[in-house]
Amino acid sequence: MREFVPDAIYYEERAKEYELGKQLLEKYKDVAQYLIENHNNIEEMRKKDNKEFPRMKRNLIIGIRKTHKFVPNNKISNYLVPYTSSGCTAMCLYCYLVCNYNKCAYLRLFVNREEMLEKIIKTANESNEELVFEIGSNSDLILENSITGNLKWTIENFKKAEKGFITFPTKFDMVDDILDLEGKEKVIIRMSVNPKEIIQKVEMGTSQLEQRVEAINKLKEAGYKVGILIAPVILVDDWKKLYEELIIYLAQSLSDKVKQDVFFEVILMTYSYIHRKINEEAFPSAINLYNEELMTGRGKGKYTYKQDVRKEAEGYIKELLVKYFPKNKIIYFS
Repeated sequence: MREFVPDAIYYEERAKEYELGKQLLEKYKDVAQYLIENHNNIEEMRKKDNKEFPRMKRNLIIGIRKTHKFVPNNKISNYLVPYTSSGCTAMCLYCYLVCNYNKCAYLRLFVNREEMLEKIIKTANESNEELVFEIGSNSDLILENSITGNLKWTIENFKKAEKGFITFPTKFDMVDDILDLEGKEKVIIRMSVNPKEIIQKVEMGTSQLEQRVEAINKLKEAGYKVGILIAPVILVDDWKKLYEELIIYLAQSLSDKVKQDVFFEVILMTYSYIHRKINEEAFPSAINLYNEELMTGRGKGKYTYKQDVRKEAEGYIKELLVKYFPKNKIIYFS
C-alpha cells in the first residue's frame, strides 16, 4: 500500500522530550505542524461536521499516553494493554473505535513507548503463568509500524522478557520488515479477514483479501504464531454465499504450514447510532450497515444482531469451518 503522508501534524509539547517524538517531527518537517495541549481534546477537530470525517483521518496526532491500565480479558489474551497508538487511517464503516472517539477516531501516536513496554515486561516476568498481552486493541500495529517502526522496536525489545507473549490483530499486509526479527516466537499475529466485496465496500483503506492471505503465509513461514479473525461478520443480503466463498478461498490459499495449527476467532458486527450519523454524512453513497429487521438495541445507542439471527449465523459459519478446517480450533465466537 502507498505510504501514509499526513495533511497536518498536531503534537503535544512534551512529545519533543522523547526520541520517537523528535524523529516523527523531523520526518514530517515539511508538513504543517500545530501545537496542542492535549491529544484527547483538540477543539477544532471536535467542532468539525461529520462530513469532514475522511479529511480528519488525514491528520496525525503525536502525544503522550497517560493511561496505562491493563484490562483483564478472557478471549485471546489475559490483558488488553493500552499501547503505542489509537485510532487508524483506514475508514471501516463499522469501526468500534468510533463508539469511543466519535469522529475523532483518527490516528494518535504515543511516543513514550519505553514506559509502556517496561510495564508489560515487568508484569510478564512477575507472573506465575505465561501471560498474553493484547497490544493492538486500540489501533492496527502493522499500519502504525509503517509510520513509526514501533512494532519492529517492540518485537526486538520484548524478547528481553523472561516469559509471556504479545498479540495483535491487523487488516494490513505490510509485514516484510518484521519477518527476520529475533523474538518472533513470543508474538501471535492475527489477521482479520472478510469477503472481498465487504473489504472493498466497507473496510476502506485496508489491504485486500489476497494481500492479507499472502501476509499470513509469509508470517508463518518466518516463524510467527498466526491466527485468523473472521471479523466482523456482516449479514448483508447474500452473506451465506459470501462467507462460504471466503472460507473456501482460505482453504485453497493458506499454506500447508499455516493450516497445520492456525486458529480462528469469529466476531459478529456491532453497530451504533454514532456510526449511522457519521456514515450518512461522510459516506452518503456507501452501503447501509443498519438493518432494522435483523438488529436490536444493545445498551445506549448500540445495535447488535437479534438472538435468533446470531444463532443462525454462528451455526452456519461454524459448520463451514468444521468442513474446511476440521483440525483447527475456533477459539471463540462472539
